[in-house]
Amino acid sequence: MSESAAIAVAPGRRRVRLPPDERRELIVQSATRLFRQRPYSEVSTVDIAREAGIARGLLNHYFTDKRGLYLEVVRRLVLLPELEDIPGAVAGTQREQVDAAVRWFLDSVEPQAASYLTILGSEGVATDDDVAAILDEADDLAARRVLQLVGLDEGNELSRAMVRCYGGLAKSAVREWSRRGTMTREQAHSMLRDVLLFMTAEVLT
Repeated sequence: MSESAAIAVAPGRRRVRLPPDERRELIVQSATRLFRQRPYSEVSTVDIAREAGIARGLLNHYFTDKRGLYLEVVRRLVLLPELEDIPGAVAGTQREQVDAAVRWFLDSVEPQAASYLTILGSEGVATDDDVAAILDEADDLAARRVLQLVGLDEGNELSRAMVRCYGGLAKSAVREWSRRGTMTREQAHSMLRDVLLFMTAEVLT
């Protein structure tokens, strides 16, 4: 296969030539749509190839197996923007800094909240060591970013642990707002802001 482009072939469809990076991205997006709709065990590589409009052999060229592709989907859903992609500590009052941190978190998760909750709620995910490792990494990175945004020491292990606990509340708020409809985003924002404001004033030092 050429390194500069990949040719996708699927029954009943025209051949489409795409650069490798674009083809890989198409496969990941197609897999995300399917894993959002059905449990992992009910999605086959044939399904993913059909959704992406490619031959199954081409799918195997980019991802060794379905599990590897699934882990890539999970990683993309839970890992928030890189540190260099977000602003540093916000100038202003403590309340303004906390408000900015909560807004950043909700802005980051909102576009994929439904996919995140559906895929991570699939059978077997809670006991999957590789998925658990990705989630742990995501939780710690999110804690570092929150501490950075409120102007506190992201290297403090105790502070990161406390913010990871706060992260559990934040995930529940996203679930209540985006899936159950029991609160609005504004209400979730207010609750998370007030709790984090208390933590920065009374707990995190």
